[in-house]
Amino acid sequence: MRILLTTTSFQDTPGPHHELLAQTGFEIIRERGPLPESRMLELAGDFDALLCGDDAITRKVLEKSLPRLKVVAKYGIGLDRVDVDAATALKIPVTFCPGVNHTTVAEHSFALLLALCRNLIEEANFVRSGNWRRITGHELYGKTMGIVGLGRIGCEVATRAKAFGMQVLGFGNHWDAEFAAKHGVERVALLDELCSRSDVISLHTKLTAQTRHMLDARRLGLTKPGLLLVNCARGELVETNALLEALRSGSLGGYAADVMDEEPPPSDHPLLTAPRTVITPHIGSRTHENVVRQATMAVQNMINVLKGRPALAQANKISKS
Repeated sequence: MRILLTTTSFQDTPGPHHELLAQTGFEIIRERGPLPESRMLELAGDFDALLCGDDAITRKVLEKSLPRLKVVAKYGIGLDRVDVDAATALKIPVTFCPGVNHTTVAEHSFALLLALCRNLIEEANFVRSGNWRRITGHELYGKTMGIVGLGRIGCEVATRAKAFGMQVLGFGNHWDAEFAAKHGVERVALLDELCSRSDVISLHTKLTAQTRHMLDARRLGLTKPGLLLVNCARGELVETNALLEALRSGSLGGYAADVMDEEPPPSDHPLLTAPRTVITPHIGSRTHENVVRQATMAVQNMINVLKGRPALAQANKISKS
């Protein structure tokens, strides 16, 4: 068996997931992802499994990978970079890792939010440079947070928001009524309403054709002056030009994100120099604790499929016919 391993957090973080992979006896070829379609096409065809991160697993890549490819094992949850429909049509199982990274991503969401509302990055840089300059920030207590997507991560963010004394609104197709009642989360039927009522919006929904650019110029125009926007989901949920205009005009109080519409971004990407932004390089799930959980699950998914056993979590159903 020959495996292509591209996820960098798996490779860079020590832990038992390395031993689990080594014990398979498979030949492991390592690349530093996320890889574009062009590079994936160069590699496709020589592997029994792809142990991937956010690489471009397109229909062309999948077709060229046959007949050898037996499984696409996603390290992580988001499958927007994998053409799952094409994989299903080509009878290639796609596995993923739900239920492992919600604590880590929720903590990072609040780290970004606190950095934004208290100007922590700017202030720390001032002090490091010998400049004792102080900027007045804001409290979270008493503010309203709107959470888009109340799945596992969204629920973890909600519990932290309530601990900070915030009011919480929730929007999304999935709704855990028991959780919402227990933690005092109010459901809103329309995203427009969430935008107009929130002091903070935190995004935790999947990227689909329906959610792409869900926060556009019109919806950003509905928000309260000074809104803080946190994005630990996907960069494409926010329309970049509209976001830049809101930041430059001052109508948006700040944008904190762990994701971008291009990853890694080009050096001249306008968000990198936009005012009132805090951007981290997609590290929301990158903690020692979570890498072990996520990598172990990804490897076990791959092993199970290659050995003809059910995966721990599979995103598609492959017809036996």
